Amino acid sequence: MNRIALICIATGLLAVAGRSEPAAAPSIGQLPNILFILADDLGYGDVACYNPESKVPTPNLDRVAAEGMRFTDAHSPATVCTPTRYSILTGRMEFRTGMKGVFTGAGGPCLIEEGRLTLPQMLRDKGYSTACIGKWHIGMSFFDKEGKRITDQRLEGVRQIDYTRPIPDGPVHRGFDRFFGTVCCPTTDWLYAFVDGDRIPVPPTKVIDRSTLPKHPFSRDCRPGMVADNFNHEEVDLVFLRKSQEFLEKHVKTNPDKPFFLYHAMQAVHLPSYPAKQFQGRTQAGPHGDFIFEMDTIVGELLKTLEELGVANNTLVMFASDNGPEVQSVINMRQAYDHDGARPWRGVKRDQWEGGHRTPFIVRWPGKVPPGTTSDQLFSLTDVMATCAGITGAALPNHAAEDSYNMLPVLLGTQGEMPVRRFMLEQTMSLEMSIRDGHWKYLDHKGSGGNNYNHPNLKPYATEDTDPHAPGQLYDLETDPTEIMNLYSKHPEIVNRLKTQLETFKSSGRSAPLR
Repeated sequence: MNRIALICIATGLLAVAGRSEPAAAPSIGQLPNILFILADDLGYGDVACYNPESKVPTPNLDRVAAEGMRFTDAHSPATVCTPTRYSILTGRMEFRTGMKGVFTGAGGPCLIEEGRLTLPQMLRDKGYSTACIGKWHIGMSFFDKEGKRITDQRLEGVRQIDYTRPIPDGPVHRGFDRFFGTVCCPTTDWLYAFVDGDRIPVPPTKVIDRSTLPKHPFSRDCRPGMVADNFNHEEVDLVFLRKSQEFLEKHVKTNPDKPFFLYHAMQAVHLPSYPAKQFQGRTQAGPHGDFIFEMDTIVGELLKTLEELGVANNTLVMFASDNGPEVQSVINMRQAYDHDGARPWRGVKRDQWEGGHRTPFIVRWPGKVPPGTTSDQLFSLTDVMATCAGITGAALPNHAAEDSYNMLPVLLGTQGEMPVRRFMLEQTMSLEMSIRDGHWKYLDHKGSGGNNYNHPNLKPYATEDTDPHAPGQLYDLETDPTEIMNLYSKHPEIVNRLKTQLETFKSSGRSAPLR
């Protein structure tokens, strides 16, 4: 591409980007602590303050919303977990790596390229202590006894691991000072053991006996993997909670004048739904409802810890989900408990429709974010990185956070109705793409982009395509928020414009403005 073309692309990106310059750098004493809580497979309709018809109480998230800002047009950058987590920690869409699918078992190597600036590294450079507690799921390298990297992501790969060898590309090699958690989905993906730093101190020694686990319609997502003696499927999220609390307590005691960044990545509410004993039967919405309630309680316990340590007033809390709710959890909750985790949107996890990626996003920052406020600004979880850069005064180079926008003016209530974002990209695990432009949404493919709606479980929820011969889909979310009327053939000029813009963002390597 010649220099003039590159200048044109850059100019165009700047023109559509809105305002994204970082805020003036505050002094170290003014830097807020940051707690980012990421739930797993939690739907927009699973949280009471988003869904008045929810059958599951979520008093702690409701409280965070009442004390802060609730976003109504926030999105995970992907419809499944691995690409979303990559994008959160890099501010970059994962499709740009070329990887399809998600990691399982001993899957690796780490998807975050060595040398790429990450959210925790950016904050560490600004003086933060950084910790990741919980589910990683962005890949780690494991080796056999001959020192060969394991490529089998199933049970056989786990059997080959030499646990005396350190992990060379985990969270502690990508900007985190501290890591305790799991490689992939904690109670699903073959390797049922905890990683502490760069090792698994208590290796798995036997194949799990699944007959000892609860059996119900929400329990069918536990693969017959290897399990460690200290790994209890029903206690995973409580272990993560204790480890986060230990980090907070130790940090405040030993480094009271240093800010912290804690990324708490839950197992809840990914299937299988195994709430801890003390949460079983706590709701009128079955095991999955109990699991949602446990997730909300853990949020409350983290907030309580901040308060007890005296740091709540200087801590920015963000809460989100990595994608929409799982197929079987939505179907079973609808049928058995009249609860709709995807409400009011079409689609579920893996789908390009709104239910697959429009998620809760709630922010509390005492004295900064106006309490009890709601924002309809278009927001992607890729924006967390540029927003944190704006908060801390960190300078982002153009080769980092290429799809991240600074939403600090929105949080502070100074942005008004002017959109920070005009465009937003979305991807599926098969790298199908969509693009938002205000209220227009273009899907560069037919169908959901994820789930098969000819499957007997999903066929009752299939919606007829009103433009069946079109190669893609176009929806006006202002007049048709549930994406029923495909306007592809009625507005070819909009389709062409959005498809061209999508291709520009793909080929230029970025959708955020040049800095």
